[in-house]
Amino acid sequence: MNSYYPAADLPDAAAGSAEPDATRPRVGTVVWGLIIIALAALTVISRLGLVALNGTYVLIGLMIGAGAALVVGGLLSARGRDKDTTNGKS
Repeated sequence: MNSYYPAADLPDAAAGSAEPDATRPRVGTVVWGLIIIALAALTVISRLGLVALNGTYVLIGLMIGAGAALVVGGLLSARGRDKDTTNGKS
């Protein structure tokens, strides 16, 4: 953005009037990040020999946890969006 243009002459998007939701992380990104961290931690624990893990049970547990986290996160996100005022556009 050029500094010699006043902010009043720029469109709303360029003037920095971003929606509040634009700064929050997406639920899916957080859930996938947690899955990767959990897999890495389980791999390290398994390689150290502290615990013997069954891969099938670990995968099932991660899938159930990720699915529940995505559903809950989606519901919370939708509940937060419902509080915003509408501008009459659909």
